[in-house]
Amino acid sequence: MNKKYKPLFEAVQLPNGAELKNKFVLAPLTHVSSNEDGTASDAEVEYIGNMSQGVGLALTAATNVTELGKAFPGQPSISHDSYIEGQKRIARSMKKNGAKAILQIHHGGVQALPRLTPNGDSAGPSPITIQSFDETEPHHSREITENEIEETIKAFGEATRRAIESGFDGVEIHGANHYIIHQFVSPHFNRRTDKWGEDRYLFAMRIVDEVVNTARKFAADDFIIGYRFSPEEAETPGITMEVTEELIGQLVEKPLDYLHVSLGSLHSDTRAGKYQGIERIELLHKWIDGRMPLIGIGSIFTPDEALEAVEAGNVDLLGLGRALLLDYNFVNKIEDGKEDEIINAFDPEREDKHGLTDALWQQLNKGFYPVPRTDK
Repeated sequence: MNKKYKPLFEAVQLPNGAELKNKFVLAPLTHVSSNEDGTASDAEVEYIGNMSQGVGLALTAATNVTELGKAFPGQPSISHDSYIEGQKRIARSMKKNGAKAILQIHHGGVQALPRLTPNGDSAGPSPITIQSFDETEPHHSREITENEIEETIKAFGEATRRAIESGFDGVEIHGANHYIIHQFVSPHFNRRTDKWGEDRYLFAMRIVDEVVNTARKFAADDFIIGYRFSPEEAETPGITMEVTEELIGQLVEKPLDYLHVSLGSLHSDTRAGKYQGIERIELLHKWIDGRMPLIGIGSIFTPDEALEAVEAGNVDLLGLGRALLLDYNFVNKIEDGKEDEIINAFDPEREDKHGLTDALWQQLNKGFYPVPRTDK
């Protein structure tokens, strides 16, 4: 290994004592490759094992906790005990080369696709008409009832229990990217006048507490619990950095092991408000104040970009998404001193299809995810 990259391979200890072998994280990538019923496919098991092999922490794709919350075709599910056997295969595949395997637990809320849910239903904090994922036309989503809110909170707890029984090392609560937890925090999505609207953080904190209490009941002390969030919305009114500052203030008081910010670019600036023009990652690092590690992510494609991100001091762990889609040996090649051999552009002519599942390869080939390409 080139010695300048050694900081990327330093071990990281989480607040609960669990140790990660390096600072790299496999980001939760929507692979659309589970079986139609949400069970684990053979292609998915092989793919997730390949993607996890070099990193210290590996996250599954967003895995739905209720049938009402299904937001993608080919989305994995942990909504019933019947999914545990398949998830055991996923966990084993992710862990076989030393990564900590984390199941990301998810509910689409208003972004759930009616064509995939029971009775064509979709529900979230408040009624809205919205176009999601691969839809060609918008769908209507109704207001979720108070009873359904309580059932959803319990579903995140049950999903945590199933993750423990499946052999995962932890769970990540998906509170980002306009899905249901994000929606309750957001004034754009949440226009309720009951307690779930008066306190925009209540739903998120109740889910955190449910997950934590479930883990305390069923898991070992080193079971990892993380929380992912999006720091700012384009909509007005929407989530601002001021809102996120309040959210972080509550999350750091919880017994979480890391926070994970969802960013398109790691160095993106705050778009509006009193923090306008300041890098979001700088603000988040300041607000967390060392109380738990922060995972940063966003347009990291080269070893030097990864090194710069870590050495800048605003992230403790570095998420990789598209870089690993292009070359799942990205981390291994750095460690082996072969960084010059990293594949850094999508090649639609590659016979091995970059080691991706057919469904995921098709998404990249169609330009669903922006990546450098050899044919453009």
